[in-house]
Order: sequence, then C-alpha cells, then structure tokens
Amino acid sequence: MLGHVNDDLLSIGQFARLARLSVKQLRHYATLGLLEPAWIDPASGYRYYRAAQARDALVIGLLRSLDVPLPVVAAVLSAGGVTGQDTGRQDPGGDGSGGEGTAAAALARVKDDLEAELARRRRTLKTLEHILAAGLPGAEVTVVTEPPRPAVVVHDLAATPDDIGRATSACVARLMGAASGAIPLHLVGLFPLDYGESVPVAVALTGTGLPHVPGARPDILPGGTFATAAHVGPYDQIALTAHALLAWCAERGHAPTGPLREAYVSDPATTPPERLITHLMIRLEDEE
Repeated sequence: MLGHVNDDLLSIGQFARLARLSVKQLRHYATLGLLEPAWIDPASGYRYYRAAQARDALVIGLLRSLDVPLPVVAAVLSAGGVTGQDTGRQDPGGDGSGGEGTAAAALARVKDDLEAELARRRRTLKTLEHILAAGLPGAEVTVVTEPPRPAVVVHDLAATPDDIGRATSACVARLMGAASGAIPLHLVGLFPLDYGESVPVAVALTGTGLPHVPGARPDILPGGTFATAAHVGPYDQIALTAHALLAWCAERGHAPTGPLREAYVSDPATTPPERLITHLMIRLEDEE
C-alpha cells in the first residue's frame, strides 16, 4: 500500500507511481500549470499530491502518448473531458465558452494534423520505394528554345512545401473555372527552385483567346533556352525528375534560373496517375 502523508496526501514519488509518470514529468507539468501539487511543504519544498489528481495525471500521460500538444492537453483538462458524440466544431452553448466542445475541436485539429503527416509519410514511402526499385532518378534531357508566350497567371502561397499540391490545385481551379472548353489551352505550373518555409506558387494558362480571370492580369511567359525532361507518373513524384534535371544542369556547368516550369500534358481526370505526362523545364542562364 501507498503510505499516506497528512491524511490523503501522497509524496511526489508515490503519486508518480500511481499516475505512471516520472517525477521529472510531474515537476514539468507543475511548472506549466497543468498539474500543480496539492501542497508544498514550505520548510522542505517537498511536493504532495492527492489521489483524486491521478485522473488528470493519467489523462495527461494518455494524450501525450498520442502526440497531443500540451496546450490542447490543457484545454481538455480545463473542460473536464471530451464527449464522444460532439465533434466540437460548433459551440453547443452558442456563447463561445463551450468547454467540452472547445476541447473536442482542439483534439479534432490534432487529428487532422496527424492525418496530414501520415499522408506525407505515405508519399515519402512511395518515393523511396520507387528509388529502391528503379535506382536514383535519371532523365533524358534535351535543350530547346522557347518563344515568349502570352499567358494569364494566377498566384497562391503554400504555407509549407507539403501544401504545394493544395495551392497548385487552387490555382488550376481558378483558371479552369474561367476557361472555355472549346479553346485549346495549356497549363504550366511555376515553382521556385529553392523553397523557404512558405512557397509561392503560380500557374499560367497559355494559348490563344485567353479568358478573363478575376484577380489575374495578362502576362508573358519569357522565352529562352531551356533544359527539359519528361516526367511520367504521379505528380507527387515529380521531384525525382526535377532532381535529375538539376543534376544534368550542374554536371554540364549550366546555371539554371527559376522558376521551374511544369507543363501538364495529360488530363488527370481521365489519365491514371502512373501515366500522367508532365514536361519539366528549367531556363538556362544566357551565355555571354
């Protein structure tokens, strides 16, 4: 049995064993205000907890084992729990104070973040499997001369490199929503060669009879000399062909200038992902 100190008080070591946490963790959670001792001996500084606090301690341990951030753990504790039926996306009380609903909403956001990370890991795994099966990326590169092309360009900002797919899709949707299906038009993605924390993304619509796109102005895609390679496969593996294209430029002493162009040849609505054709193009610095 656990020895009691001052009625139902437990020493920090006893409480740690009861709550399945370490003494170090308990001190840390106390510092953060998540789980403060019931009493601290003013003479010795020893910390004591009550058995009734074990429930909160176990909740903290459970949520942290699920990678729930500490601020969300605090929200769950302050709400006193989360109902299984309420998604928490709306405040049932309607006054903005919705305890359990707020905690459930915070946990739902954690779930969404974990799902996004899982999807990113799956894409990474597929790319690694491709490298294991086919070796390091290579591509047949040709040098072409491109004329300037009239275009309508729309822009978006990817919050992170993992958000590029969403930003690109949003740009494409804006352009296609304004385009007429009777006129042959071509989509070209424009991406920086180097990524920061956020990534500016643009998609150009080229061709004749360009439509008016709200929030976009007519532009010109510059011409010049380009190194180009064809990527055949899913869009999320384009980085492999881009790597091969950049390696080709580096090996031959070419100085590439951005943006990287992705000319989308195939219609993803009717083409299987493994057969999608995308032409990658990097403009080569003009020789003196």
